[in-house]
Amino acid sequence: MLRLPPCRRAALIAPAALLLVGCSQGLPGLPGRQSTQIPISDAPPTPPLQQGNTLIVDAVAKVGPAVVRIDTVKRVVNPLGGLFGRGPTIQQQQGQGSGFITRSDGVLLTNAHVVEGASEVTVTLPDGRTFTGKVLGSDPLTDVAVVKVVASKLPVAPLGDSAKVRPGEWAIAIGNPLGLDNTVTAGIISAIQRTNAVGEGQRVPYIQTDAAVNPGNSGGPLINDRGQVIGINTAIRQAPGAGLSFAIPINVARQIAAQILEKGSVSHPYIGVRLQALTPQLVREINASTDECRLPEVNGVVVVEVMPGSPAAEGGLKPCDLIDQVGGKAVKNPSEVQLAVDQGRVGQPLAVSLRRGDGRLTLQLKPAELPRQG
Repeated sequence: MLRLPPCRRAALIAPAALLLVGCSQGLPGLPGRQSTQIPISDAPPTPPLQQGNTLIVDAVAKVGPAVVRIDTVKRVVNPLGGLFGRGPTIQQQQGQGSGFITRSDGVLLTNAHVVEGASEVTVTLPDGRTFTGKVLGSDPLTDVAVVKVVASKLPVAPLGDSAKVRPGEWAIAIGNPLGLDNTVTAGIISAIQRTNAVGEGQRVPYIQTDAAVNPGNSGGPLINDRGQVIGINTAIRQAPGAGLSFAIPINVARQIAAQILEKGSVSHPYIGVRLQALTPQLVREINASTDECRLPEVNGVVVVEVMPGSPAAEGGLKPCDLIDQVGGKAVKNPSEVQLAVDQGRVGQPLAVSLRRGDGRLTLQLKPAELPRQG
């Protein structure tokens, strides 16, 4: 009689078990499984990671616990609600974004567009805790908002200095893109001072990065390799095969958040002018077509229009003036003028150096507060 090895007898009883546990003995006349396996790779062993090779892991560990998901509910009026069964009069729209805690007593930063018009705000931490959030204030011009939850001893994200950011440095984004919580992506700082990243007239010198950012990342932190927040992810520009993302420098966000915490609103100075960037070619065209302005063939910023009764008009600024400096800072385009004015204070003198005709002069303007829309 043929005697089967024990594992073979077991296989006849429960063949499915053979797939799970296998058999280490051979059948009579057949080679059994060897105790030593044939190697499938002869690559040398990989040395263990050194401490310096875990910089992204270490940076994320510092900030990650303070990155939150923000869920919002916005109630909107349905103009057709109640008519012919076309839905309720009031409808609810749900939104989602990211944010990060900056104070252990429950203060966090996010984008203004994440919480805009929200009637309900829910904040969820990575450890699963959920809080009801209150929007203390927001600033649509810079897209910064401050939210407060009732809590204590929360994890905090360390803030860095965005003035020290340089192209080529590591850039790490943390957030909840497309509803996928606590997602980490990495790239480099592609550029800084992008004043025309999301349209003209911006008051933010954006940080540009190639770290993958998607809807839902809005309001989340952009951090450096030392685990410091250097920006708030706010906008993306996509093209076939490529994508760029832009972050509000944390130094700008600090200033806006400080005003919101102090006053509940944000004040932006303005002087009341319409400007045009100049190139030598454009100057030649202007000089050839009109005698109203005679401009030097240089790159610069020219005043096109001065609003009546504005701080610029009261301070003596005129059309055709070529602006060189604002507040002691050299300016080369209208966006840089805008940023320099925004660094000033409402009602405080602001020096504007310019060329008028063949002469040079410096005017002292007193910016007024930019009227709020709506």
